Amino acid sequence: MRRAWRGKSSGVLNALWTGFFLVAIAAAWLQFLFGGDSAIFSRLLDALFVQSKLAFEVALGLTGVLAFWLGMLRVAEKGGVIQLITRAVTPLFRRLMPEVPPEHPAVGAIVMNLSANVLGLDNAATPLGIQAMRELQSLNPRPDTASDAQILFFVLNASSVTLFPVTLLAWRAQLGAANPADVFLPILLATSCSTLTGLLAVASLQRIRLRDPVVLAYLGGFALVAGGLAFYLAGFGQAEMQVQSALISHSLLLSLIAAFLLAAWRRRINVHEAFIEGAKEGFQTAVTIIPHLVAMLAAVGVLRASGVLDGLLEGIRSGVEFFGWDSRFVDALPTALVKPFSGSGARAMMLDAMKTFGADSFAGRLSVIIQGSTETTFYVLAVYFGAVGIKNVRHAVGCGLLADFAGVVAAILITAWFFG
Repeated sequence: MRRAWRGKSSGVLNALWTGFFLVAIAAAWLQFLFGGDSAIFSRLLDALFVQSKLAFEVALGLTGVLAFWLGMLRVAEKGGVIQLITRAVTPLFRRLMPEVPPEHPAVGAIVMNLSANVLGLDNAATPLGIQAMRELQSLNPRPDTASDAQILFFVLNASSVTLFPVTLLAWRAQLGAANPADVFLPILLATSCSTLTGLLAVASLQRIRLRDPVVLAYLGGFALVAGGLAFYLAGFGQAEMQVQSALISHSLLLSLIAAFLLAAWRRRINVHEAFIEGAKEGFQTAVTIIPHLVAMLAAVGVLRASGVLDGLLEGIRSGVEFFGWDSRFVDALPTALVKPFSGSGARAMMLDAMKTFGADSFAGRLSVIIQGSTETTFYVLAVYFGAVGIKNVRHAVGCGLLADFAGVVAAILITAWFFG
């Protein structure tokens, strides 16, 4: 069964990667035969070599930053931070999923999965997510059809709740951003919009009672924090707002590190050993992604060098400008369009945007915020529902894509608000 969902997810990536190359080569031949552009083939080959070299350099430079943050996250994991979050939000999920018995193992697996996602522990989140789906499947009266609880769980995963976007900050640092953490608050606000939209969509279709005092307390507190940050920042001009945003982001990140260390110290964990254990994983992760990064950046580079990607974006830009709208977001659209299908493809599009337009450009920042506020919806769908053999996913895809769309729109508006 695992082979089945792996095949589905890898099939999408395979189609994207192969398609990029074939479309680029076909476009090159058309430009040569009908436009007389004899230099087009050399430009494509140059793009291959340049992008392959860039992929290796970026991955290599990422090693130290990724090792540090994954080391800190391992300290948090062993310090019981995930368990603490689990205890804090369990009452909420008992009410959002009334068909799941309060003491059922599914509740703990669901909250542990979402807690791992919040902290950016992807390696821990996926197996916990599959385990949660299996526990929910044991309660499912129709094994081939997704239950209400399974759909809600999927949509919350697909809306990409992230508090600690470690890898995204590391990519920005590697590509020369003056202040890599300045997207921290925008990502937090954008992912909040996508998550809330997904939750409201599922609640309306499943008639979940959101007026429950406990649910209102959680959602109200969440909205109060996000709204309070937005209200506070709205009182400044754009330049001062960026300064305040950076101050809040830096202080929050450092406070999280302090909390991780204190939690581990309280449990009498050897913090240094836990950090080294996680840092080793960070080094291995950076090395592991090199082939994937070379493959996707080379494909995107060839597509851009052929003129196909720029031509497509110019067509969209003309349509946007026809209505008198600001078209700067168009350069980050490839990340948004690819993200629901492939995380690797979207990452390559994000890195291409930062390399082409600059890490601190509007498109560069927006592509990162989109990457952090949306999820690979169809991949998550294949993994979680495929792992338990569900064929009829009901309204899961619609609600997941609606959450993605809300995240993209929020990312565009928030990037314009923060960075002009």
